[in-house]
Amino acid sequence: MKSTRQCSRTSCSRPAAATLTYVYADSTVVVGQLAADAEPHSYDLCSHHADRFSAPRGWDVVHIHQEFVDAGPSPDDLDALARAVREAGRPRAPQQPPAPLASEPRRGHLRVVSGDA
Repeated sequence: MKSTRQCSRTSCSRPAAATLTYVYADSTVVVGQLAADAEPHSYDLCSHHADRFSAPRGWDVVHIHQEFVDAGPSPDDLDALARAVREAGRPRAPQQPPAPLASEPRRGHLRVVSGDA
């Protein structure tokens, strides 16, 4: 299941819609559609921040796709969520405490007291 990722910008809680990657060797910034997996050297941006991004001075910006739209949950996401809800709502059998092993002393409420006392 693909998790919902948020914008990497500080204090932005919008869902991510684009991925920004720096190509340091070429002094280029690439802004494209949201990557399938989060990468450690790329940044997820919401559509608002992806459209308004500016690169460092002297760097080129490549926008692979101009209109960034949040795709929303996929059918796989919704199916996984439905399965998790069904599993959580299933009644569970009461669990019995494990029986003591033969080597462990029993912790009952009765004790044997010798008659010599």
